Amino acid sequence: MKNIYFPDEEITVNDLYFVCYMIERIARQLKQPNKYVANIMGHDEIAKKLSVANVLHSENPLDVASDWIAEFGMQNGNYDVTKVDSSLCDYIPTATQMGKVYKRLIMNTISSTEDYADAILRVYNNDICKVIDNYSTGAFYEPSPYIARSYYNGGF
Repeated sequence: MKNIYFPDEEITVNDLYFVCYMIERIARQLKQPNKYVANIMGHDEIAKKLSVANVLHSENPLDVASDWIAEFGMQNGNYDVTKVDSSLCDYIPTATQMGKVYKRLIMNTISSTEDYADAILRVYNNDICKVIDNYSTGAFYEPSPYIARSYYNGGF
């Protein structure tokens, strides 16, 4: 994917990771599903954020999250991904860890006709996210190829 501000520059996998991480961080903060954040932003705005991710990654992530929440008028919800059955889950992955899980899923399923913004929206709007984000299932622990295969098969 080409940077929309500097067409000679490519968006990197690290830029994709940063945006996935910020989506996760914001979703947790607002108690919303990841797809809420991705859909509020939409393709064009995600493409813009991917294009400036190489600069934003050096900023304080709390400030970046706050700026994005205000910019897009995101609202609080009641979907708390960290509220789990402690008898089934003694470990909640961090937002950075989940950003990596989603980055890898996107990279393992992206098609030649998609850009990263398309792939972000496609993945976050898939029902498999409900399973991945249910930490009691442990699906996020699975190896990336297995998660990608599960994505294509419609579930774990």
